[in-house]
Amino acid sequence: MIDDRLRAHRLFLTDHLRKQTDFSRTAQNLGLTPPPVQKPAPLESRKVTLSVPDQWPESMGRTSLVEAISQRKSRRKYSGEELTLVELSFLLWSTQGIRKMLGHGTALRTVPSAGARHSFETYLFINKVEDLAPGLYRYLPLDHALVHVRDVPGMESALARAAYGQKFVGRAAVTFVWACIPERMEWRYGLTAHRVILLDAGHVCQNLYLACEAVGAGTCAVAAYDQAEMDQLLGVDGEDEFAIYVSPVGKKGVESEE
Repeated sequence: MIDDRLRAHRLFLTDHLRKQTDFSRTAQNLGLTPPPVQKPAPLESRKVTLSVPDQWPESMGRTSLVEAISQRKSRRKYSGEELTLVELSFLLWSTQGIRKMLGHGTALRTVPSAGARHSFETYLFINKVEDLAPGLYRYLPLDHALVHVRDVPGMESALARAAYGQKFVGRAAVTFVWACIPERMEWRYGLTAHRVILLDAGHVCQNLYLACEAVGAGTCAVAAYDQAEMDQLLGVDGEDEFAIYVSPVGKKGVESEE
């Protein structure tokens, strides 16, 4: 016999809630404006323009799909080598790049999302990326650019502490942290939004795994972190926006897998 808490969490994995949800009352069906696809950046913020696919060298991403899938593994040890800004541009385009806008609040990206709602903001703790000063940045998919959020004193140790002592999280060249803005998905799906948000997180991170293999890098998905500490590092409120997935990236070092 399982206890009631386990039973409730198992129920969350199912789609039973769909039959109990009055979709006529969602914000979308009430005619409310959808949330924007991108958080605005302060006008005075420092921005970094990223390169686009037709500017990348011919060698970029030439790894075959079969090779990328077969070599994909969780990598926790990195060489310490810098990522180039072009490589980071490729990783960001691969995980949240916009292919086409369908109207205010709706975009098609390089990863699938339920209803094309894309509830994530991509934050980057940059440590070793060519031509970029260390610090916290955020990806602006509409602009295909980075915006500097703030400097983070003691960033390596702060990230490790927020990840329950997992030191490799702070030692990476760049640590991706996806934060969720639930309203973007709730606008369309109401109470059924939260299960598909987690499914979407898997789509995004798997694209990062495969894209890393294409540039000689590795990553490791991390779901164990102190929620309050990670949210504080990001500077988000923990309610309307909060960290949902972490993935450090670095050039391949000594092999490590799970």
